[in-house]
Amino acid sequence: MISRREVLVGLGAGAALAACGKSKSLGRSAAVRDGSVRAVERVLAGIPAVDGAGTPLVRVIGQPTLRHLDPFILLDGLEAHGGARVPGFPDHPHRGFETISVMLEGQVRHRDSRGNAGIVPAGGVQWMTAGRGIIHSEFPETVDGGLFGFQLWLNLPAREKMRAQEYQELAPARLAEGKISSSGNVARVIAGEVDGLRGPAAPRTTAPLLLTLRLDDDRAVEIPTPRDHTAFAYVHTGAVEIGGTAVVAPGLALLGRGARVRLRARDQQSGVLVAAAAPIGEPIVQRGPFVMNTEAEIERAFAEYRAGTLAL
Repeated sequence: MISRREVLVGLGAGAALAACGKSKSLGRSAAVRDGSVRAVERVLAGIPAVDGAGTPLVRVIGQPTLRHLDPFILLDGLEAHGGARVPGFPDHPHRGFETISVMLEGQVRHRDSRGNAGIVPAGGVQWMTAGRGIIHSEFPETVDGGLFGFQLWLNLPAREKMRAQEYQELAPARLAEGKISSSGNVARVIAGEVDGLRGPAAPRTTAPLLLTLRLDDDRAVEIPTPRDHTAFAYVHTGAVEIGGTAVVAPGLALLGRGARVRLRARDQQSGVLVAAAAPIGEPIVQRGPFVMNTEAEIERAFAEYRAGTLAL
């Protein structure tokens, strides 16, 4: 797969050696058997990769064994410690989808071709709708020696791919945070609703649910999901039992159909990113930073980028 940056800035690199996924069947409860709880259909390990100006990351969705997960296009994890300098992602274009940057530690400085600039702080989220086109840069930075976060790409249906560009800057205080399922486990909801916690992200056609979980004890939590949504859980820290299967970080659990996701920490202080959204069911044609429905649309995006009209 071509790097999202390398096509146009010439600075990306391919994925490195794949790590092995770790999973173990733990049996199925009656709830799993009756289909109300989503079972884990497959476990994949995130693989090391390099992108942008030489930034190391973990590629989760978008790796060779999982190119896309309709409507999710890509999921990358970013981590640095000890105050290390991160090269970042110089100016690069996007068209046809949305990028969701979730910061747990550290921060990201950003700037774009429409004059927007700012910082996504620890605990904050930037939800950018590239729409018809945007050119931007992102420079992650460690704070107090740490940097940890994710970028998720969410596809847009054909009728929305050329919509106007838009930003949602979701400061930490805007996210809905609280303990869930009568446990000591904490959810921070970005989009959708869990246990009365409603995320601040604006509604989308795909009706996404997106949250992070900090699992501080071994009591199970349940996350309701529309039965037919595509869903995954990415264990980024520790080890978590998901729908009867143990998933060890960095592990992506691809979930089957069901009305809820059941999670229980096997190690205390485990962390999970949970996402669900309605599949779009349209052709996905991706070349680097552009995600459209046809090759002709991709060629048009390249032509407009070269002509300087992509982000107008």
